Amino acid sequence: MASPQEEDTRVPSSSTGGFFKFIKALPGKFWGTVADFARKLKKLGQDDPRRIFHSLKVALAITLVSLFYYFKPLYDGFGEEAIWAVISVVVVFEFYVGTTIGRGLNRMLATLVAGGLSVGANRLATLCGEKGEPILIAIFVFIMARYDYGLLIFILTFSMVSISSYRGDLVTRMAIERLTTIIIGSFTSLVICICIFPVWIGVDLHKLVAAHLEKLGNFLEGFGDEYFHLVSEDGNSRDQSFLQGYKSVLTSKSSEETMANLARWEPGHGGFRFRHPWKQYLKVAALARECAYKTQALHSYLTSPIQSPPEEKCKIEESSRIISSECGKAMKELSSTFKKMTISSMADLHISKAKAAAENLRTILQSGIWKDTDDLLEIIPAAAVASLLLDVVIFTESVSEAVDKLASLAHFKRPNPRITPEDQPQLTNIDGPDNHVIIIDDESMSPSSNNNGISSTETSSRVQGV
Repeated sequence: MASPQEEDTRVPSSSTGGFFKFIKALPGKFWGTVADFARKLKKLGQDDPRRIFHSLKVALAITLVSLFYYFKPLYDGFGEEAIWAVISVVVVFEFYVGTTIGRGLNRMLATLVAGGLSVGANRLATLCGEKGEPILIAIFVFIMARYDYGLLIFILTFSMVSISSYRGDLVTRMAIERLTTIIIGSFTSLVICICIFPVWIGVDLHKLVAAHLEKLGNFLEGFGDEYFHLVSEDGNSRDQSFLQGYKSVLTSKSSEETMANLARWEPGHGGFRFRHPWKQYLKVAALARECAYKTQALHSYLTSPIQSPPEEKCKIEESSRIISSECGKAMKELSSTFKKMTISSMADLHISKAKAAAENLRTILQSGIWKDTDDLLEIIPAAAVASLLLDVVIFTESVSEAVDKLASLAHFKRPNPRITPEDQPQLTNIDGPDNHVIIIDDESMSPSSNNNGISSTETSSRVQGV
């Protein structure tokens, strides 16, 4: 058995060995942390390279406003108040241009108003004497603090200037210097954010609404085959991930409203003019969301354990598949209209086909095709799907009308007309001394163009000399 002295000598040796192991493992842990950070940075750059540029822009803005501390002439002009330029960059600079402009203008306006009121409050408080001045200043600060977070910058500036003025007489100079440095920091952020790799929140809103329409189109286009259990031509099961895309449409209301409000701050850029109709985007998104609720109900019937028998489904299969397919194609065409910012009439053609199929389906339902069915549970799922598809046609048409109105307000371009060989006049070369070209007008081939008993083969022609 070991003596207590021997145990005491072993403890330091074991602790010393553990300490050396910890020191020896430090380089490996350090390089592991560096490698993990590099992998995360690489993944961030691959997912959204704009984030990397944003971090570089923030670093550039902070470096520029830090010159107020590094250069003595600038520091002598502003003193300790120069730190507010750095704080303004940190507070104002955001990922999107619209967010940066909104924050910058709000911060400068709040500082200007709060600085002016704080100077006025200080002048008023000094009239109350030495005893009444701190009491009145405290009352002013308490009143300002009763407002919500939206006036945070206003409250901050007002409180700091008012309270600081109690121990100093240079309140006006302090307010002017603070306002100047905040304006410098805010403008630095605005210039860099707009001029160097700008990220427009309006563009992201535009892409978001277009993606919503495309997801709805993918679901509707493939719903008919999935519900009626149609397999692909090669016999393999298809990827069903498109059936889950509509879920993101249901939860995007708050982000759409935020993006639309911030997009109004942005100047004209690209195809987005000044005073772009961002509110109309919200209307299109709202209608798409209502359609998404219908698709959610349709999706529930795909996974429901209660299904109508195939012989009951087949009674509405043809019309239902046409409605689902044509509405899906119309949604995808509207999404393409969004992406290209061009006016297209193809969506109207698909909607017309869907409406014709809807009328046919409504006629089938009203004809009493299930009147001989004894078990109502067998026909309820199929009847519910048919009713939902009729609603989808209505919502698809509403979305199309909203997109057409947006295209008119936003001045979407009209595509150049495509001239097919059938649309071009027929040219016939005749060899001869005068080398003429005879152009045959197709309209003259009609019997109504024959005059004085001329047969239809003797068509009227225009002869042009070459």
